[in-house]
Amino acid sequence: AAEILGIQELLKRKPRQLSGGQRQRVAVGRAIVRHPQVFLFDEPLSNLDAKLRVQMRVELKRLHDRLETTAIYVTHDQVEAMTLGDRVVVMRDGWIQQVGEPLELYSKPTNRFVAGFIGSPAMNFVDVTLSEASGVLWAESPGLRVTVPPARVGALRPYTGQRVTLGVRPEDLHVATGADGSHGSFDAVVDVVEPLGSEILLDVKVGPTIMVARVEPTVRVKVHEPLRLALHPERLHFFDAKTEAAI
Repeated sequence: AAEILGIQELLKRKPRQLSGGQRQRVAVGRAIVRHPQVFLFDEPLSNLDAKLRVQMRVELKRLHDRLETTAIYVTHDQVEAMTLGDRVVVMRDGWIQQVGEPLELYSKPTNRFVAGFIGSPAMNFVDVTLSEASGVLWAESPGLRVTVPPARVGALRPYTGQRVTLGVRPEDLHVATGADGSHGSFDAVVDVVEPLGSEILLDVKVGPTIMVARVEPTVRVKVHEPLRLALHPERLHFFDAKTEAAI
């Protein structure tokens, strides 16, 4: 067990002589030597610093692949849930909201809670009204007007004239180009710029609404500058305003 966890050189030390990450490994080792049929992990990485948390996450993934033992892992960190889970159970107030593979939860959330929980930064939500003109269904709010993709019209037409919640992920927004046309693009004003090296997070004002966009690191914008953004219509999510269920 010590060899699996890489702690052979620590075996002669007392617990108080170990760092937080080393203690976590020892705790996992105590579970391994019992040869359990099921591992129960209750937020095992919550007390570690960010770098060590990433390292231990990789270690646990390796360990699971090596031992092939069922592990039930409780976490509030959606990144841990997505990277470690073969199947993820999203719970709210003790009730199961959705069960599925990580990418299924990401691409087809069953309700607004799951949509907002999975993904970082979280999905943007905008209250929109559906209207139909010339056979085209539009989702509109102050400062935003986008067409509903044809594949979604059948499910959304009964909501014409009503308010629904539009969900769009930050990574599905990009700086508009001539190829985007007017049906999926809109004007925004930059509020906050967060350069992260590999990407830039932009907090933008669209009418009265604040949205987050994840854009390429080559984009050069300043605070208070106007910006035209575009979205991928086929990746939009719609939720019932009252029940919050996906439409």
